[in-house]
Formats: sequence, structure tokens, C-alpha cells
Amino acid sequence: MRKAGRVVAEMHQAIREAVRPGVTTGELDRVARDVLGRRGATSNFLGYHGFPAVICASVNDEVIHGIPGDRELLEGDLVSIDCGAIVDGWHGDAAFTMGVGTTSDEDKRLVHVAEQALMAGMSVMHPGAHVGDIGAAIAAVVTAAGFGSPRDYCGHGIGRAMHEEPDVPNRGRRGKGPKLVAGGVLALEPMLIAGGRDDVTELDDGWTVVTADGSRAAHVEHTVLVTTRGPEILTKL
Repeated sequence: MRKAGRVVAEMHQAIREAVRPGVTTGELDRVARDVLGRRGATSNFLGYHGFPAVICASVNDEVIHGIPGDRELLEGDLVSIDCGAIVDGWHGDAAFTMGVGTTSDEDKRLVHVAEQALMAGMSVMHPGAHVGDIGAAIAAVVTAAGFGSPRDYCGHGIGRAMHEEPDVPNRGRRGKGPKLVAGGVLALEPMLIAGGRDDVTELDDGWTVVTADGSRAAHVEHTVLVTTRGPEILTKL
């Protein structure tokens, strides 16, 4: 899983370097495909329930599952990239959100709080903790900042499949839910809505999830290993 995670991190790095005004989300998908090809890895997104690409590219009010294509990124856009890789049957999965060119202070704060929420969730990942502890830590950061978070989408276990038990909600009660054990791996993925509401809508393409109020969204994720020495992020270089 460390190998798969490094491939995902390389995909992120290559895509970050490629993001600029005028680039299409389809071109970013090709960048990710090139990394997979060089590393001899395969995509766990492509073909998943029919998904047609190796990345999700969600722009502005799109929260998750945006399908890459001919859309050109514009100066000031906010783009979220979610992607994964499989190496020797083991999975990695991670997401990031970044601005395109010069972005507003409001967008920068949204992304910063999303990253803080992810770090807060990871900080409680130790053997004997509960999944509810993770959700509570994430929700505390999001709520304090005045942002919303969709209720029907969450993180997950990951290993031989991209989505395994348990679900890892972005809200929860401390001391509740399955216990974490050393060697377990979870994908944590806070999703924030700038407008403060939790409502989202799925578009007619059957994939893209957008904010109901039209406000911008951020989505960040890491694949994280539970160890006795503290959490280990598998999807970073």
C-alpha cells in the first residue's frame, strides 16, 4: 500500500504542476494516466461502476466526482482532484484542492480549513480509538470555521479494494463506532461547503455532486495507516 500511495502522491504532484488557466480537466486526466503508465500501476477509478476516467476533477461548486473533459480551467477557479492507484493488488486513494492562478482569500481559507480538518481527523488515529473520534475531530474544525459538509458522503476503509469497511463519516461521536487497530488503513476525506449548508445535488451525468446553494467546495483526502507510533500517511512523497 505504500507503493500504491507513492504513485498517487506522484499523480498529485504532476497534476499540481500542470494546473493553470486554459488547461482542460481532460488534459489533467492524461497527466495522471502518464504517471500510472510510468509506474506500472493501474487506476482504481477507471471503470469503477462505469466511471470513465482515472481522476475526478471537480470545479468550484462541484464537491466530488466531477468527470474530466473539455472544460477549461479559468483564472480564480477552485479545482479538486481525486485519484487512486493499484500496485500488486493494493490500493491508494487521495484528493487535494487548489486554486487556479490567483485565488480569493475566501477560497484560500476554505482549502486551509479542509486541510486542517483532515489533519485533525488523522491526529486521533491510534490503536483503541474509535471511528467516531475521527468524525468528531473533523466536524469540530469544519463547524468552528462556519462551513458545511455533505452528510451522505464519507471516507472509508481501503486495502485490497478501494472501498472497504468501515465507513468513516466526517462527523461523529467520540467513543462510538468501530475501534481502530494497528495495521488498519483508512481513507479520510473531509468535504467542505463554503456556504455553510450541508445540502448537495447530483447532476444528470449520474456522478458530479454539486453544492445546493452554488457556493464553492473543497475536498481533501489521504490514505492513512494506523500504527502504535501514530498515523502514517501513505499517499504523500
